[in-house]
Amino acid sequence: MGELYNFLKDAGVWFLATDEDGQPHVRPIGTELIYNDKLYFQTGLKKKMAQQLLKNPKIEITAVKGDRWVRVQAEAVHDPDEDVQGAMLDAFPELKEMYAVGDGNTACFYLKNAIATFCSFTESPYTVKF
Repeated sequence: MGELYNFLKDAGVWFLATDEDGQPHVRPIGTELIYNDKLYFQTGLKKKMAQQLLKNPKIEITAVKGDRWVRVQAEAVHDPDEDVQGAMLDAFPELKEMYAVGDGNTACFYLKNAIATFCSFTESPYTVKF
């Protein structure tokens, strides 16, 4: 999990795909946090992305850093714990302009049953599961 966290953090922006009635939707994400041994990301509950995740939690993530990339299959689990929200907002203080702990919109999701495959053009791919 730590390797994936570091890769996403170093990439800066990574991409998460959701499903809505069989149509994939991809968007850029820039929040990642390890909290209580889980890897989290954040969005707003009012956004289509959150509604898609609540309906179908199966996601895919990809990120590129230099000549390496990662592909992740996982389930996104909504965690309404306000302590997680606070930790996320502390890690990304710029979000405090749009979100607040307990505002009914701040949504933190963690990855469950994640399979991360790290790839490059010069090395053999390898997989990490958590």
